[in-house]
Amino acid sequence: MSPAGNQVKAVLFDRDGTLVHDVPHNGDPDLVRPVEGAREAVALLREHGIGVGVVTNQSGVARGLISDGDVRRVNRRVDELIGPFDVWAVCPHGPDDGCHCRKPQPGMVLWAAGRVCAGPADCVVVGDIGADMEAAERAGAHGILVPNDRTRPEETAAAAHVAPDLLTAVRAILNGPPKGRVLADERPIEAAYGPAAETGGPRAADPPGPAAIPPATAPGRGAFTPGAGRVRAVDDSPGRPE
Repeated sequence: MSPAGNQVKAVLFDRDGTLVHDVPHNGDPDLVRPVEGAREAVALLREHGIGVGVVTNQSGVARGLISDGDVRRVNRRVDELIGPFDVWAVCPHGPDDGCHCRKPQPGMVLWAAGRVCAGPADCVVVGDIGADMEAAERAGAHGILVPNDRTRPEETAAAAHVAPDLLTAVRAILNGPPKGRVLADERPIEAAYGPAAETGGPRAADPPGPAAIPPATAPGRGAFTPGAGRVRAVDDSPGRPE
């Protein structure tokens, strides 16, 4: 199956809480733990000729908690364990710094889509919170929410498309842009999400990720570099470190 046949040319993943278990403001590559199925999901997309990228808020840089170099080292480790990714887009700004790139603003999604030569309508953004879905919508891309223990019930209820895990999301994408609110899974919905699934609540926390996965191939080369002149955005996720 090719992108021309299924109309999806690229999938852009959130990093923390989506591809890897969330470690607030992580600057240590040794703490990177992929979520279950992340490497397999990315590999499946690459096998089908679909571009893959990461769009991630890293406000720890603006807060002085981590450096740009720390972010690059952690991203490199994610690339080794899960990638390679074709493009990386990182917003280092804080919620009050004002930028077009910080999700829920669409800047990173638009930039990453351009780097892989795809229109936003041909892209799918996969994330775990409402800001990821809003960034996708503002950019004109599709969004799939993969809830975890930090996903708010109202975010799950509001999402246009919800999947119980990354592999389910990716398998749906292979058939074209997502269709239906809850994407199909081999397990019953209650087993996939937990008892709150049918009421729009979040699923139970992900199980611990694997302790180690052999490195993949060389890292992708695309990278987002901060620029000037971006308008101020508001933080829609108080209490969450991104």
